[in-house]
Amino acid sequence: MKLSLELKCKSPEVWLETVLADFPSFIRDHANCERKASAMAMSLVAKYPDREKIMKPLIDTAIEELEHFRDVVAWMEKLGVPMGQDMQPDSYVNQLIALVRKGRDEGFIDRLCLGSIIECRGAERFRMVEEALTEPEIKRFYKILWASEAKHGNIFVEMALEYFPSEVVYARLEELLEAESEIVKNLPLKAALH
Repeated sequence: MKLSLELKCKSPEVWLETVLADFPSFIRDHANCERKASAMAMSLVAKYPDREKIMKPLIDTAIEELEHFRDVVAWMEKLGVPMGQDMQPDSYVNQLIALVRKGRDEGFIDRLCLGSIIECRGAERFRMVEEALTEPEIKRFYKILWASEAKHGNIFVEMALEYFPSEVVYARLEELLEAESEIVKNLPLKAALH
């Protein structure tokens, strides 16, 4: 059973150049993404309390994402980067959420598939950042993060497979991966995770 996803397009090198040119903005956005990832995992727990097999993995994921948020905030303090007052809307995530179908089961599988895709994109981008950084301590931090995000991507697929036949899960993942690829290709360049 395949749990890891293959993204349909790679993030462009110019995205990485944009991030490295304004790392304070990137790390600020990164902190907000970790906070939102924790909240998203808990929102699934709240929305689907009858789906008992998702409870433990989602709670564990939410805690881990919250720990990442704490760790990124600590890095921001070390680097002298303030949190700032405003959070910019995440066009990437908002466009993906717009793809979620109506209906309890359809919405459930879509949210799990999108959770996996978002985590896999995060893993890819954190890996790019890690490979480009030169300071050993922060480089190690981003290496740990991309490995964790990749693991989270697998967990969301595992949860979907608990409730839906594999052919249904993989067919929907394929559709959403195609859509995600188009979204990524059209994202404006900014020093942000997405």
